Parts: sequence; C-alpha cells; structure tokens
Amino acid sequence: MAETPIRLGILGYGEISRRLSKLSKAIALVPNATLVAIGSRRIHKAAGITSADGFPSWVKMYESYEAVLDDPDVDAVYVLFRPSCSRNGRWRPRKKKHVLLEKPVAPDVVELDRVLAACEASGVQFMDGTLWMHHPRTPEMKEFISDTQRFGQLKSIHCCFTYYANPEFLENDFRLKPDLDGLGALGDCGWYCIRAILWAADHQLPNSVTALPGSLFNNAGVILSCGASLDWADGKVATFHCSVLSNLTMEITATGTKGTLQLHDFVIPFKHDTASYSTASESCLEDPSTGWKARPSEHSVANDLPQEALMIREFVGLVAGIKRDGKEPNNKWPAMTRKTQLVLDAVKASIERGCEAVEVGS
Repeated sequence: MAETPIRLGILGYGEISRRLSKLSKAIALVPNATLVAIGSRRIHKAAGITSADGFPSWVKMYESYEAVLDDPDVDAVYVLFRPSCSRNGRWRPRKKKHVLLEKPVAPDVVELDRVLAACEASGVQFMDGTLWMHHPRTPEMKEFISDTQRFGQLKSIHCCFTYYANPEFLENDFRLKPDLDGLGALGDCGWYCIRAILWAADHQLPNSVTALPGSLFNNAGVILSCGASLDWADGKVATFHCSVLSNLTMEITATGTKGTLQLHDFVIPFKHDTASYSTASESCLEDPSTGWKARPSEHSVANDLPQEALMIREFVGLVAGIKRDGKEPNNKWPAMTRKTQLVLDAVKASIERGCEAVEVGS
C-alpha cells in the first residue's frame, strides 16, 4: 500500500512567481510529497500562477502565512522569507509544522537560535535550503577527501561563488535591500561558500576568520562583493570570494597532503541529470619537468531527480519518520545551519571592523 504523502505548504515572499513554479514542479517529482497550500501577501499573483503553471487543483491559496501554519492539513512548510522577516516576528515555528527554511536563514545566530529552539521544543524537523548538499555527487566527493591514502590530510580549501547581476537586479532585488535581507552577496553567495568549506573540514569550526580587503557595497550599505580567510588550530586554511559583480563561477578546490579535489559547478551542476568533479592523487611533474604524472581524473555522478526534488525527498523522508514512526528529528541539519551562520556572522563582523581577525563563536 502506498504511503500517504507528506503535505507541504509554501510561505511565499518577494519574487513569488519565479519561485513557486520551480518548487511545485520539484514537489511533484517526489512520490511521498504533495503541495497543499500557499500563503502569500501577493495572493492575487500566486492565484494566477496556479492556473497558468498547472499547480494541483487542490492547492489552497491563503492571504496570510498564519493561515497556512494553522491549516491542519499541512504537515510541513517551506519558508521563503528573508532574514529580516524572521527578526521582526512575522514567522515563528508553531503548530507542529516541520520547517524547510530558505537560506540565508536568519540575520544572525541570535535569531537563528530562537528559531531552532522553537523547532526543538515542538519536536519538528528543521532543514535549510542549501541544495547541493543533497546531490549524490556530494557524498561521493566526501568519500574521496576522507580517504587518507588518496587524499591525505586536508590542508586548504578555496571556494568562489559569483554571478554578474544586471542594473535592474542591483537596484531592485530584495537580496540587496537592507530592510528585506541586509546580508547581500555574503548571505546569498557566501552562505554556499562557507557551507562548502565547513563540509570539507568535517564541520569543524575555524578558530578565526579575517575579511579580505576590497569589500564592495551598494548605496544602502549592503554587501555586493567580499571575501575572507579562515584559520584552524591544526594549520589548515580556507579562503572564499563571493560577489554579484563578477562572471558566473562556482568553484571548490580542496587540497590535501596526497590529493586534490576540484569542481566547477558546486552550487548548480552544469547538467540536470549528471554532475562531475575531478580528483588527483600523488601528483608530480615528469623529469625533466615536461609534463605531469598522475594527472587529474574526471568522475561523473548521475542523479535521478533535480537538486530541488532531492532536497525535498530528503526532508519529507525525515518528516515521515517523525510523523509515522515516532523517530526524533535529525539534528545534523540544524547543526550544519548553525555553524554556517556562526562563520557568516564572524565574516560580517570582520568586514565591519576593517578586516580585523574575529574569533568564531560557539
């Protein structure tokens, strides 16, 4: 007998037309998930999208977020709010609704801790929307950098996520509005870089971070471009650069004592059904330095669903375990989120202090 699907609601915000269609299609690809409700302050716009894009006819359209949270037919919500909406109290976990929260999840770790505490008190699953963590390429790469024979000890991680925003985006996008987001490129692109660095470092927090010189801001003081270095007590280091002013780039290079991992599309793979990465072990130059020995090798990983659907499948699977089998929420996901936020907060503080080194909190 087929299991009853987990019923999802979406709490929309901002560019709802662009996001809802993509999310609805992803949810439809997951057999144990179904979209049942949408809450938006732009409900007239959302209603038009429902008709135009073939949303299920049973989806309920609400003019408030509270109505979705109060709906007994909703098991879990995907929250598209920006960080400022969390701070001003427009949303809090309640009514035993499990939470998939768009990143960046909060303006700072103080507010995030309020959200996580509310989820823990309610016994609900929390997860943030960092898509690439759910691609099958990610655990395969992790296996390589955890292999002491092929990769050795991790020594450095370098990460870059940039894209070139047009003038309209720079002027009007909510990510660059201090009253809607406030974290700018650091929250949008830097979040992914920080998560990638922590992922490679087994989620061990660095001792300190130092912003790199040259951060750029818009007229409202929101970050358009920045970078930072991260340092650990054992000697490993990391750097990242994030920007909305440079050509589209999504790079990770992780270097160990014996090997190197590289990929060029870590946030969104080049192809929807496969993703690649390269590895090299015990690389050296030929004698007399005419070329390489042990050249990097390319690896390809197939995926049966796009990243959005893979994330939703993981999330609703955890929700089903709690709802039907009495399992406890999986704490690894909120722990990852909190560590990412801690580093992001430290980078922001270092920028504000003129590139001083800032210790990472706990």
